[in-house]
Amino acid sequence: MEETETWLAEAVREGDCLLFKGSNSMGLSKAVSFMREKLTIKMIIWRKKHMELTKETCRQTAEELLHFLEKSPSSFHAIANITNMLEAAGFEEIREEENWKLLPGGSYYVTRNQSSVIAFKVPGADFTGFQIMASHSDSPSFKIKENPEMEAEGHFIKLNVEKYGGMIMSPWFDRPLSIAGRLVVEEDGRLVSKLVNIDRDLVMIPNLAIHMNRQVNDGYKYNAQKDTLPIFGSLEAKGSFMTLMAEAAGVKAEDILGHDLFLYSRDKGTIWGADEAYLSCGRLDDLQCAFSSIKGLLAGGHPSCVSVAAVFDNEEVGSGTKQGADSTFLEDTLRRINRSLGRSEDQYLMALASSFMVSADNAHAVHPNYGEFADPTNRPAMNEGIVIKYNANQKYTTDAVSAAIFRAICKKAGVPCQTFANRSDMAGGSTLGNISNAHVALNTVDIGLPQLAMHSPYETAGVKDTCYLIQAAKTFFNTCLKAEGKGCYRVDQE
Repeated sequence: MEETETWLAEAVREGDCLLFKGSNSMGLSKAVSFMREKLTIKMIIWRKKHMELTKETCRQTAEELLHFLEKSPSSFHAIANITNMLEAAGFEEIREEENWKLLPGGSYYVTRNQSSVIAFKVPGADFTGFQIMASHSDSPSFKIKENPEMEAEGHFIKLNVEKYGGMIMSPWFDRPLSIAGRLVVEEDGRLVSKLVNIDRDLVMIPNLAIHMNRQVNDGYKYNAQKDTLPIFGSLEAKGSFMTLMAEAAGVKAEDILGHDLFLYSRDKGTIWGADEAYLSCGRLDDLQCAFSSIKGLLAGGHPSCVSVAAVFDNEEVGSGTKQGADSTFLEDTLRRINRSLGRSEDQYLMALASSFMVSADNAHAVHPNYGEFADPTNRPAMNEGIVIKYNANQKYTTDAVSAAIFRAICKKAGVPCQTFANRSDMAGGSTLGNISNAHVALNTVDIGLPQLAMHSPYETAGVKDTCYLIQAAKTFFNTCLKAEGKGCYRVDQE
């Protein structure tokens, strides 16, 4: 009896499937009763533990995201951090300028301009389609101009900057800022790119006192050439800008031949609220989605589909660059995957017909103080799940088919989803889904995570939502889509 109970208890713990044959010393009815009792207790314990772990996991994931954001002050740093994640997981770097020799079962990544990356898993030459999740690496900021130093009032050295992307300008004032990006230097007869981050409080854009600008709280119109130039230092700092950049990068100032440098906020990311429901940091749009898509790619994969995570640059300025969604980067990569595995052009086009893209770019949550700016019936909230974005004029690519497919994926993942649409009397922004579809045409849904203060240097999102997207991304990459004609699709999930 004791021996049987021990065996049964062990079976319960290990989750074994039990098959009773004939009778045993315990008796079938007693064994079933014993099992029911043990399984009930086990289920109660599992549920409690699962609930606790879910909350704890969301907190840990939020902290991991904030660490990633802190280490990614520019798109170049974001891509460097993503490639480090990929390499730690066994992904192999391949280069556009070299011949590709892809192996079934291999995991690879390719970068362009150091600010965009496409990572993918190859199942085998007989794959039926591509499962693609796309996001972007850039955020609105101020870019440092050439010859940036400007003497002012006989006491200051300020920097000449210009706006990058559509930003909320006022929060950039009166907070510690610094500079990050890349330098291109001459090194042993080659041109070499060097990442640089001045990891200290370096510059600031001071407001004009209210005594001299009584209208500042009545809707002040900022002039980007006058109002937003940051103080770099006193006159003693004259001529030191490039020297400071060079020292931080470990190079000589005279060897610097080019630079892409941006301001970023030094305010640390934080988790806050009475119930710690929210997180705030810079660059949530769209590194929150980029981070989540890469985490999902690392955890997922389907034996019949190529899993692809693409992170493009320059979405905030229209994507019309060699490394943006409006370039050939995605198309080039998919065609080369197809060709490297010995497949024909027809097989490539057939695969596209059974492919799917998730265009992941953050969405607007309903604002507690400005509810009138939200659509009457589509009002997403933070911590309530992934947002599916709709627009009648196809600024977002979502249609009935792509929404249904993504809803099925979220249902399988156990992840809530909600919807967003702009008010009919307000123009909204576009994203990279419809832009990339002009080069690679496939079923696409536009989604995002709900946030407040989009395009501020300090944005706010829900603690739970990153976990939701990672889980959905994992399930998405574990899924394979098969077109069957006449608007019918089969969703095969591992």
